[in-house]
Amino acid sequence: MSPQQTSPKVKRRTVLQVLLSIPALALFREHAVPAAEPPADEFVEINGWILKRSDLA
Repeated sequence: MSPQQTSPKVKRRTVLQVLLSIPALALFREHAVPAAEPPADEFVEINGWILKRSDLA
């Protein structure tokens, strides 16, 4: 294979751009959709007692 047919090397500028963009990913994580709350009638175990979650409120 000639050198022109091999895959291109990663440039230093590309590596720096990727490294600098990593902290920006934390901003997207903060705006993620929050997890849905469990249903009100879900059963939970507390100190060996099995109760409905609605009974705890």
